[in-house]
This record gives sequence, structure tokens and C-alpha cells, in this order.
Amino acid sequence: MNNGKTVRDYIRTIADFPHEGIMFRDVTTLFADPRGLRMAVDQLLHPWSGQPIDAVAGLEARGFILGGAIAHQLGKGFVPIRKKGKLPGAVISEAYVLEYGEAVMEMHDDSLAPGARVLLVDDLLATGGTAEAGIRLIERLGGTVVGCAFVIDLPDLGGRARLEAMGQDVHALCAFEGD
Repeated sequence: MNNGKTVRDYIRTIADFPHEGIMFRDVTTLFADPRGLRMAVDQLLHPWSGQPIDAVAGLEARGFILGGAIAHQLGKGFVPIRKKGKLPGAVISEAYVLEYGEAVMEMHDDSLAPGARVLLVDDLLATGGTAEAGIRLIERLGGTVVGCAFVIDLPDLGGRARLEAMGQDVHALCAFEGD
């Protein structure tokens, strides 16, 4: 059914974007292919099959696409975790460090019930800063992260080790070394 292709085969690499020397891993080609998208959604969900999940949280922006599809597959709600200033209403915020400066992620303060079991989803795991901020937001609302699912892991940037050091179960569909 997938013609022997893996999720990695659907990901396009664009050299020197957004800066010279960067190899950008573009998942829009994965999302555009119905077989590739279905494969990614199924494989991201697979490690948690049969486990109770109350909600799926996606990190802005490509985590919304994947997280929404996974939430639909599970028949559960979707919770967006957005960059500062993008959500209306009352929010909680979590700052995290970037290479040059700081960024802030936010969630609505009523988006999870205490005790909710949440699957956190995004397309790419690099340094893990955004995912860590998302985990901290979920935990501040009384939720428990059952796992973190990513399409791509860039292991040389340390994100997986960072999240695992927090006690998180991390699943990635493919890895690109040296990025």
C-alpha cells in the first residue's frame, strides 16, 4: 500500500533555508501526499494504542496539522499550544530559551481538565525547548503528558535527551543526523 516508502521518503530537504548552512526538513511534501500523511498519523499514534488519552496537544504550527488528525482518529479533543499573543481569552504562559533570546508559548487556562492524559505532537524535535514549554504548560493545568510524538528527530541537537531527562516517553518516525 505504501510502495515500500517510509515517512522519511516523503520529506523534502531544502538546502540553505532559512539561512546558509541549514538543511531544512520540509514536511509539507509529507502532508500533501495522502498515503504519506496517513502513514505519519498512524505511526505517530501507534506507540500509544490502547492507552487512555483524553486530549491531543499540538505545538504551533505544524503540530496543529498532525495533532488535529490524531485527535480526530482517537475521537478526542485537540488543544493548541501557541506562540505568545495568538490566543484570545485567558491564557497561561511558559518562557523558554532560544539560541538568541527567549520565546513564550501559551495555552488557554481552561483547555484541560485536571488529570487529563495528553499526547503532545509536533513535526520536529530539535533542541526540545518548545516541547519542554508545552509539557510544562500541560502539567501546570494538572494534565499528564503520556508521550511526545514527532515526525523528525534531529538527535545531534539534544532534544530527545532533554525530554527523556524530564521523564518523557519520546517517539519519532525518523531522524536526520548532523542537523
